[in-house]
Amino acid sequence: MPVEITWWGHATCTVEDSGTRVLTDPLFARRLAHLRRRRGPVPPARAAVADVALISHLHADHLHVPSLARLAPGTLVLVPRGAPGQVPGLRRLDRLRLTEVVPGDRVRVGDLVVRVTTARHDGRRLPLGPHRCPALGFVVEGAARTYFAGDTGLFASMAEEVGPVDVALLPVGGWGPFLGPGHLDAERAAQALERLGARSAVPVHYGTYWPIGMDAVRPHEFHAPGHEFVRHAARHAPEAAVHLLDQGESVSPAVVR
Repeated sequence: MPVEITWWGHATCTVEDSGTRVLTDPLFARRLAHLRRRRGPVPPARAAVADVALISHLHADHLHVPSLARLAPGTLVLVPRGAPGQVPGLRRLDRLRLTEVVPGDRVRVGDLVVRVTTARHDGRRLPLGPHRCPALGFVVEGAARTYFAGDTGLFASMAEEVGPVDVALLPVGGWGPFLGPGHLDAERAAQALERLGARSAVPVHYGTYWPIGMDAVRPHEFHAPGHEFVRHAARHAPEAAVHLLDQGESVSPAVVR
């Protein structure tokens, strides 16, 4: 059975592998604080169908309680250790099976193993949350090894800690014109792809949510990162296939073992 990746916008993807559906950082909102969804419709109900949801860190555009509430009762949700204490709304989602994880953990879901990895990012609940929860990445191991980076900066041990992967879902932008430390822009994401040696990549985390008014001032900041990643990847990782998806579009990357 081929692996299928669907990008729903921002950092939200469905990974279908070995008969199991994995959902990353679900965000199904039309509006989030000062952000508006400006590209692609709000994902349909089928986007919330998953066997497991992976939460990379506590920022509201990655851990969105109303979006998690759309998941079916009994859905497994992997969250950074300490998340329920920092985000009280999680404790109201008693229909879901919340499991707290840290880097190094391995969780079996159906015929898959989800391996929890390190991320270099400020993972606390902003603006005032304490630094008590790690930011995470995940490797979904089944017919393919699919790396979901969440939000992260480059770090020296990335290839070693993430391990060999077939497909990399890499953040290449953000929701504003400036990226602080602990992020990948298009070129750093291409450097990450080179380090990881993945055969395929899907750029995510760009172009979906825009601050009010920014579409009239600097629209290129939101449209460009995906195409910039394609350009930089051709230089840093020329053997990798880069799949530039529209919101709601799917791809089945080739996996060769």
